[in-house]
Amino acid sequence: MLPMLARFALTDRVALVTGAARGLGFAIAEGLAGAGALVVLNGRDQASLDEAARRIAATGAGAVETERFDVADSAERSRGFAAIAERHGRLDVLVNTVGQRNRKPLLDLAEDEIRTLIETDLTAGIMLSREAVRLMLPRRSGRLIAVTSIAGAVARPADSVYTAAKAGLTGMVRALAAEYGKHGITSNAIAPGFFATEPNSALLADPAIRSYFEGRTPIGRWGRPDEIAGAAVFLASDAASYVNGHVLTVDGGATILM
Repeated sequence: MLPMLARFALTDRVALVTGAARGLGFAIAEGLAGAGALVVLNGRDQASLDEAARRIAATGAGAVETERFDVADSAERSRGFAAIAERHGRLDVLVNTVGQRNRKPLLDLAEDEIRTLIETDLTAGIMLSREAVRLMLPRRSGRLIAVTSIAGAVARPADSVYTAAKAGLTGMVRALAAEYGKHGITSNAIAPGFFATEPNSALLADPAIRSYFEGRTPIGRWGRPDEIAGAAVFLASDAASYVNGHVLTVDGGATILM
């Protein structure tokens, strides 16, 4: 058996991180690269991906490259995975961090807005996992990691579709754990709490809202994006080889506070 620290190393692993240009996706990509993985950064804007790759490379971490495609577009998604397979012949880790939020009461959401949220936050995750499994099965090894949300377990008003989609991702993670565990492919999720990321900038800019969420968390502050990376490195590594079907909550204790 490898020494414990070596079991966390991701040397010679190829990892795809969706939504990697900013926020939690970027932090996770940076963490995986720092652990030795070759990380493929995915997003919809090439310029943002190039900048993210430059920032990670500047840290001296592992190799990074980019693969631009829209995770909700079937043709683009298939092309992106085909390109990864052609370059590397394998995929060892998928981390799906892409998510959209549209904070409106259900009655204020148009049908196309609902469909867009479901397509991006749930359907895309299922399809990404399917494409990843195809590349993992020949090697009988792989790590599927979905970034869900504590919103999959606890709810707030005016957030019903996002909450439903994240709960659906949790169900998918557990089902894939049951289906592909015997093939050496584990499936797990990370459920973040309140993180100080770009998508939450409007909430952070409001003193009352910022203070509310700080008080809602036992640690008494918002999470830093880099504080999500360790969970992803763990689940992607050999140290988590017997962890399957689990949701690792990273929320500073928010979901245990009454």
